[in-house]
Amino acid sequence: MSGNFCPCGCEKRSHQPSACEAEELIAESWRLRASDMVSIIIPAYNEEKALPHTLSELLCQPGDYEVIVVDGGSTDRTHAVVQDFSLSTQHSALRSFRFLDAPKGRASQMNAGAKEADGEWLLFLHADTVLPSGAIQRLNGMEADLTIQAGGFMHRFSGGDWRLKLISFLDNIRCVRSRIIYGDQALFVRRPLFEQLGGFPNQSILEDVAFCEKLINVTKPLILSPSVVTDARKFLKMGVWRSFFRVLLIILHVEFRLPILPRSFFQDVR
Repeated sequence: MSGNFCPCGCEKRSHQPSACEAEELIAESWRLRASDMVSIIIPAYNEEKALPHTLSELLCQPGDYEVIVVDGGSTDRTHAVVQDFSLSTQHSALRSFRFLDAPKGRASQMNAGAKEADGEWLLFLHADTVLPSGAIQRLNGMEADLTIQAGGFMHRFSGGDWRLKLISFLDNIRCVRSRIIYGDQALFVRRPLFEQLGGFPNQSILEDVAFCEKLINVTKPLILSPSVVTDARKFLKMGVWRSFFRVLLIILHVEFRLPILPRSFFQDVR
């Protein structure tokens, strides 16, 4: 008789699961369904101009994914943009959509999003960057291949400015050679490995470079194409040659361990 009772005290019946068993089955089903899910984590700060396009493009993506926007104390309409987006997600493939607050700083914001994520894959997407079509389904299909632990995408800017094309060209060569993936290349990594490496270091700049320097010691990140596309607006506003010089300095820092310029050189442009 005791064999007909589950640990919670509810009686088992041969023709149907108990309430306790049903809850366990639902939980297990959820775990299985979430195993190949992609958690897209978007750090945002005063991104009312770029974020609408990025979010609307995500709605067009097929696949199993969730979106987590982590705000760092925006003072513009970023909150309103996110609220509008949340109302339009009901007919998309999107599993869930969440909006979090965290201390300002990409590292702390991305770490906060990763902590709340449910997917096997953590994909960190800049608020002004758009994934290529089919990117999420592609990651869904990689879940079973444990030789792939992390990766990112080739990169290009929107528009046709030849100077920005040159920056992307040089940057893609650097990435393929070094496997150091910048934040605007949609870095993705399996959750266990991300946690093993301690997440992004709490530093104000180049947190993506610092994380990837640890990452390449344990795995060889995969570089995917087609490219992600970053809105050129900020770079044109900042000045293309300043952008070029900034990329060059980061390359020199990565390749030759030269000191990087102070935080003021990498100031936000909105």
